[in-house]
Amino acid sequence: MPNCFFTRANAVSIASFLILILSGCSSISKGIAEALLEKTENIDNRVCQVWGSSFEGMAPKLNQSVGRNKLLMVHGVGDHIPGYSTQFLEKLARELKLTSRLGHPKDITLINPRAPDKVLGNLRATHLLNETTGQRLTFYELTWSVITRQEKSLLDFDNSGEYAFRRAKVNDMLKKFSNDTGPDPIIYLGKSRELILSAFTQSFCWMSAYDWEELPDNTRQPCIGLNDNEAHVINDNYAFVSHSLGSRIVIDGLQRIATILPKLESYLPEDKKGVPFTKRIESFKSKRIPIFMLSNQLPMLQMGLDLPEVAGHKEDYCLNTSPRYSERMISETAIFAFSDPNDLLSYAIPNDFSERFLDSRLCPTITNININVTKVIDAFGISDLANPLEAHVAYDQDDRVIALIARGIGTELSSPLVQERCEFTKIIQ
Repeated sequence: MPNCFFTRANAVSIASFLILILSGCSSISKGIAEALLEKTENIDNRVCQVWGSSFEGMAPKLNQSVGRNKLLMVHGVGDHIPGYSTQFLEKLARELKLTSRLGHPKDITLINPRAPDKVLGNLRATHLLNETTGQRLTFYELTWSVITRQEKSLLDFDNSGEYAFRRAKVNDMLKKFSNDTGPDPIIYLGKSRELILSAFTQSFCWMSAYDWEELPDNTRQPCIGLNDNEAHVINDNYAFVSHSLGSRIVIDGLQRIATILPKLESYLPEDKKGVPFTKRIESFKSKRIPIFMLSNQLPMLQMGLDLPEVAGHKEDYCLNTSPRYSERMISETAIFAFSDPNDLLSYAIPNDFSERFLDSRLCPTITNININVTKVIDAFGISDLANPLEAHVAYDQDDRVIALIARGIGTELSSPLVQERCEFTKIIQ
């Protein structure tokens, strides 16, 4: 029979392989998996290709004598609880040689300023430092799952024993995974979108308006950001790490802020109106903010969304000779889109996407990073197989991803791991 048709034996082989990679049952699969991977465990041929401008990553900013460095992580689909970013945080800290922490993490229950009874999620701040060099980084973790958890409870009946026992074990596992992750993008496009964006805005407010020492702990309160210390916005450096739907949240959140800033007065409580914000708004316009998007989904998640308030006019805002240069929000939003070709839910960003679908006032630039975060293997007579679930969730565990975020590529500061394992193609604009 020609190779293009599946035989019964091949079908059984595929089914057996899927059970092994998806079930997570080590007692069954460990011996077989070790035998299958014995030939390749010492040979790592996973792809890492970067197309765009060279960049330094976060490490050089740590050497600044003035200002603080602040990084906010935003999760994607699926239910998350505070602490979900611990593995990524620890790997990044080691790569940046930030081997100490100042005290324990601080937790803030995020509140909607216009509806104080509405909880928006949790913001956890961890202060990392190197006691020898004095380098510091405050890491913020936004957990917004509380917003969608109640709506997703509509599917709890399907996860119960009443229905679950009727499915094959692997199918039941996949159905529960689908019930946990599938509704989030749908919910985001509905009435909960503004609440999730408010959670992001509140997180950015706490990050930009206060230093670690000033952050409250175990508190439940909104951030208004009316402290008198303008130096935070003027001197501090900001960056974001996001995963899947989190990337859409970060972009939409920044576009929301870009829309709010010109009319900020109308969003303030009556007793706060008249507070001068001009200096802060102007200082944002000099910022370059990197966003490291893991399992980037911007093209797919653009579907169903309206265009931003200002699109297709980047040339009018982003050059110092542009007619509306003074109306930009920041000088550059540097987007680094990580995608594994075997991740069924991630995408590169096409050339014209930023001009058509991103707010021109953000002055976006795009760097695409094509990276295999899981191995492609041959097993059971079947070639070129990769676990699509691992390809979607393993970015924050990959040492090359961590090294790219920490030390960039195309400069003398790049990590030896990146220099050895990643190809860099410079795109000249």
